[in-house]
Amino acid sequence: MEKSLIKIYLELCHPSAKAPCYAREGDAGMDICAVEDQLVSAGSTVVLRTGLKAAIPKGYELQIRPRSGLSLKTGLRLPNSPGTIDSGYRDEIGVIIHNTSPDKDYWINKGDRIAQMVLKRVPQVKWEIVDAISEIGENRGGGFGSSGR
Repeated sequence: MEKSLIKIYLELCHPSAKAPCYAREGDAGMDICAVEDQLVSAGSTVVLRTGLKAAIPKGYELQIRPRSGLSLKTGLRLPNSPGTIDSGYRDEIGVIIHNTSPDKDYWINKGDRIAQMVLKRVPQVKWEIVDAISEIGENRGGGFGSSGR
């Protein structure tokens, strides 16, 4: 299968910043790293700096997602996952991280891989107002846990 490459201009706005990179061929997410040491105290939420600014093309977004190893081995979570970086945003990309532990602090060290970034195509919506949505297609019914326990 042929690779599809989208050029995105990237500014490294901190001396410790590293360009996002794929760990392995075929990966969907690119690892992004912290540029500063930061304590994430028990129960607290912080924004970790990445030192990255990107000029994302219109019609795309960058999603910030958790790294599975970090989620498995620590109480650190990305509360707004996936985070969206819109095409018009040009400031430094930050990663919101929350420590769910009631009593354990975590240190993020400069250079630690803190999240992953995925490029996604984002089509725009054109709404068409109708009198009754029930006349369009079928309503499968249910929702909010109706198909499980």
